[in-house]
This record gives sequence, structure tokens and C-alpha cells, in this order.
Amino acid sequence: MAGIIRREDIDAVKEKVRIDEVVGAHVTLRPAGVGSMKGLCPFHDERTPSFHVRPQVGMWHCFGCGEGGDVVSFVQRIENLSFAEAIELLADRVGVELRLEDGESARSRPQGEPGRRQRLVEANRLAADYFAEQLATPGAAPARAFLAERGFDQQAARHFGLGFAPDGWDHLLKHLRGRGITDPELLSAGLVSQGQRGVYDRFRGRLIWPIRSTTGEPLGFGARKLLDSDQGPKYLNTPETQLYKKSQVLYGIDLSRKEIAKQRQVVVVEGYTDVMAAHLAGITTAVATCGTAFGEDHVRIVRRLLGDVSDAATGVMAGGTTRGGEVVFTFDGDAAGQKAALRAFEEDQRFAAQTFVAVSPGGMDPCDLRLERGDDAVRDLIKHREPLFEFVIRSSLGQLDLRTAEGRVNGLRSAAPVVAAIRDRALRSEYARELAGWLGMDDQSVRQAVRSAETAARRAASSPDGGGSGPYGSSPGQARGGAASTPAAPAAPRGPEDPVARLERQVLEVALQLPGDAAAAGFDSLAADTFTVPSYRAVHDAIRAAGGVSAFGTLLQERTAAGVAVDEASREAAARWTTEVRENAIGPVADLVTGMVVAPLPEDRPAALKDYARGVVVALVRMGLTRLIGDLKGDLQRTEPDDPAYSERFAALMELESRRRSLGTA
Repeated sequence: MAGIIRREDIDAVKEKVRIDEVVGAHVTLRPAGVGSMKGLCPFHDERTPSFHVRPQVGMWHCFGCGEGGDVVSFVQRIENLSFAEAIELLADRVGVELRLEDGESARSRPQGEPGRRQRLVEANRLAADYFAEQLATPGAAPARAFLAERGFDQQAARHFGLGFAPDGWDHLLKHLRGRGITDPELLSAGLVSQGQRGVYDRFRGRLIWPIRSTTGEPLGFGARKLLDSDQGPKYLNTPETQLYKKSQVLYGIDLSRKEIAKQRQVVVVEGYTDVMAAHLAGITTAVATCGTAFGEDHVRIVRRLLGDVSDAATGVMAGGTTRGGEVVFTFDGDAAGQKAALRAFEEDQRFAAQTFVAVSPGGMDPCDLRLERGDDAVRDLIKHREPLFEFVIRSSLGQLDLRTAEGRVNGLRSAAPVVAAIRDRALRSEYARELAGWLGMDDQSVRQAVRSAETAARRAASSPDGGGSGPYGSSPGQARGGAASTPAAPAAPRGPEDPVARLERQVLEVALQLPGDAAAAGFDSLAADTFTVPSYRAVHDAIRAAGGVSAFGTLLQERTAAGVAVDEASREAAARWTTEVRENAIGPVADLVTGMVVAPLPEDRPAALKDYARGVVVALVRMGLTRLIGDLKGDLQRTEPDDPAYSERFAALMELESRRRSLGTA
């Protein structure tokens, strides 16, 4: 069938790609038991991690919003792609050539068919390479001079992928046309503009910074004018495109992503050169917004990479580190900087991380600071950061004459709500005491004002238009729109605390995660009616349709016989088998399967996990045998001893009781 990617190629992509690496580019994952990882869900706002990934089988599931699936569905959701586009992106990553059912390469599809996003990425990649090459040409002398004046050499330019757009109307246009990129694709990527006489280069005579995704894909560009003849703005960015959305990108995130997760810190600076200066000075967690204020979408990106979790006791710990990580904003000490800090304070309520402000001496940005005072000065700037709460309070008090009674009262009115918004009770109490000292007022009056501000904030939040349970955002466990998220899995008649329902779920989780151990414990002997919860019975049906848990062993033998290493063969067999189970599930049951595949098991040691697996499966097998034995005993009581059926039923009863005894007391 023309236009359809071959199934074997799709399977090859899924087998080669590692879901933990793909997801890990967007979410900081941490161990959550044997073979399981967890982090903050990228698809809804949450404070406590409920997003689980199981690399062994290539699946993910969020127990908060109910979303789940395999690596392809994750890429579809996170990048807003079609299935074919997601497969192409992953195929590029692992080097798999995709073919269509008619034998044609997927790369030869006509423009307009799925794959458009990858074409735009390719156009940007070619443009970035072209700009980088042009930086070494004679015409780029102004760009090299600009960089040298700010302390950046050729090595720095290469590290950050800097380039130069020649001063002309069609240099890039001709170059990319020669590489097979069409004019509509160039327009869609934001590389050219439409004029009355046709299209022309958007960036001309400018220094170029590539703006990349967390995975390193070029999404767009930032450009700084260099020539006096340029009548355009000082900075010009790629317009909003399918790839580039300024409220959702951070310059430098591709270079700092791993260090942010490792150091549990992100430093937010104001410009491209500030990011460069910070990184070269050793602050490798620095990022910057691209022509827009640091907003809600940026908060979500940073929180995911920090692995930020809710903690009422979040605060500065010994050694200057913080629970949950930290966010450091660099601002000027002037009025504009204070305004930016106040705006950041509002956003801070979306973080569980401790938030700081680093104010440079003399109002210098990191680039100027490094140029004038060296790398040590930039490191010291971040080292001597001050809590954002304190900066905001001092900024508000600094505008008042605290020598007068009116000034002190107004200072209390402006600062009390700030102190009231501090989550950490101990820290809030300490700042109330500090505020009393700064104002020269008695401690009790200040504490009463803080309590009143806290009460007012709660009332405002609980009102119909209050916007959530806190003064600055939605309540924990709710999506951004304020509605509580609900799992997609079908509800079971039995409650989750019902011991039978709980055991049935545990057995299915073991079967899907440890099929080899489940097979050894006799899972495949379970009849469908063993499961009393309808949705769990449907999962059992899907497992049987996939050949039962013993089918995993068959797949494993096939892979090892083909010469695949045992660990890799086990991973491939598990991924293929669980995928087949999920494909045999119908509708919401497929989501339930995914949730069971990634659910953390209660044991974290392999030996204990094996014992646990046998224990729960045997317990359910015994429960099923006990039910059958009870039914047979009832039948025997209703059957006359001289009835031929009596002997048959009695023999069956003896067999069932023998099987139950053989299970022991485990």
C-alpha cells in the first residue's frame, strides 16, 4: 500500500531506540525500583512525579493524567507530530532507513505528505551549517570583530555554532535551493521572507546564533545587526513557525541540559552573549529566553529538567545547595531589573525549587562582567546570589522612606504579602522576623500582618475567579486549566483497596513486567474467570491473545538463537511481547496495560522481586483453585453417590486439592 511505512522498519526503529534516552531529553528521570524510572510529567502540571518509564519494554505512563504509550507516542505528544513524522525523527536518530510498502524510500515522498517537520529541521540544519561556514569568510569581518570585542574566540564560536549571514538578498536562498529545499519549505522554516517580487533572505549582514531544542535540533535563529546600513531591529529572531515558538524555547538548553540535571541548578540570563560568557566562565547551567519574558512554558521546561518536586520544607541546605534544585535569575539592580525580579517572583510559585537572584555590581551583565573582571567575577556573581524573596522585599522597601511612620506602614503593606507567599514555614517565620528589623517595627505586629496577608491570599484563591488554591497558580494535582486530571483507565467495580482486586492487579503487573517469572509460577494456567474485575479480565484476555506469558520465552529463545546477547535479547523480546499485548487490548484497556507495564513493583532487589512475583501469582492461582474446589463440593452435595457424574466430579476434586497442596503455603 503506497504511502505506508513498512511494519518491519517501524519495529526496527522501536527496538533500536532507547526510550529512557528519548524521554530523558525532556524529563529528568530518576530510579523508581527495579527496571523503572520516574519524573515530572511533561503533559500536565504536577509537583510530585507520577510519570513512569520502563526502558526494558519501551513504554511510559503517567498515573496523574492517564496518558501513556510507547516511544513513538511520546515523541508524537512532546513534539506535536504525526505518527509518520515521529517514526522518521527516531529513524534518523538510530540510523534506520525507512521504506514504504511499495518499496519506495520514505524520503522520496512528495512535499505535503507526512514528514514536513523533518524537512523544516533539515532546512534549518543546512542553514546553520551554511552560516557557520560564512563566519570564516572576508565578508564576516564585522562579526568576528564583534565577538573578539566581547572576549569570544574562534573556538567559542564553534562551540556555540555561531555563524554569519552575508549581506545580500538571496545568498542563503540560492544555497538551500541547491540542496533541494523548496521555497514553501524555506518560508515555513522562517528562513526567508515573502516580498512583492518573490522570496528573499530574512537574515542579512548579521551575526547568527542557532537556537536548538533540548535534543540539539535547530529550531530557529537569533541574529544581531552589525552594519550601520541595516535599518532593522538590533536583534531579529526566526518568526513563529511549526518548530520555533519563542515562549517554549531557551537558548543554550541543548548545551546545558545534562548539567542542569546533574547540578540541580539552572541560571537564567538575559542574552545570547551572556549565556556564552557564563558557560565559558564555568557556569554551564546558563540559559536565556529568546526575545520574550521568562514565562509559564519556560517554567515547565526548567522544572522537568531539574526534576523539581513539591516539598513544603524546601530551603537552603548546608553547603549552599537546596532541596529540589535551584533557579538563579541574573538581573540588573536598576528599576527594570527589580521589575523583572518581581515578575520572576510570581513565576517562582510554580517552582518547588528555591529561587535566587544574582545582581551584578554596577548593573553589568555576565558578558560585560567577564570582559572587565574575568571568569572569576562571573562565578562569584552566581556564588553570592541572594534569595529571591529577600531581593523582592528589599527592592520594595528601597522605594520608601522608612524614617517616617507612613513609609514603614506602606513598607509593611507591600512586603507582608511577599513573606506570606513563602512556602517554607520556618523560612517564612524567619523572614517575618527580618522584616520587623528592616522596618524597625515590633515582631508581633509584623507577624500579624503576614498572617492577614496569607488569609487574604487563600480567600482570593478559593473564590470562583481566584485561579487555584495558591496565590499564583493551580492546586497540586490539577492540570493548568484547573480541572483535576483523571486516569484514562476504566474504573473497576471493586474499589482499589479491595484485597482481591489488589491481588489481581499485582498479578497482572508481574505478568507484564516479569513474564518469565510469571510463567514459572503458573500464570498461564489461570482461567479468564479467575479475574473478577472486568477491566483486569480484559487485560488477561489480551495477554492470552498474545500467546500468554510463555510467548515471551519463545521470543527470547529466538533472539538468543540469532546470536543476540542475553540482556539485549531479553529487552527486545520484552518490548515486542508487551507491544503485542497492548495491540490486542481494546480502547481504554490498552492504556491500562501500559500503566501496568510501568507501575513500580514493591521490591527493589532482583532476588526479592522474583520471590514477590511467585508469591502473588501463586496466591491468585490458589484463590482460583479454592473457588473451583468450592464449586465442585457444592456440585457433589447435590449429586447422588450412584450417579456416574459423582465419580468424575470426585476425581476432579481430588486433582484440584492435590494441585492446591502442591503450591505449598507461599
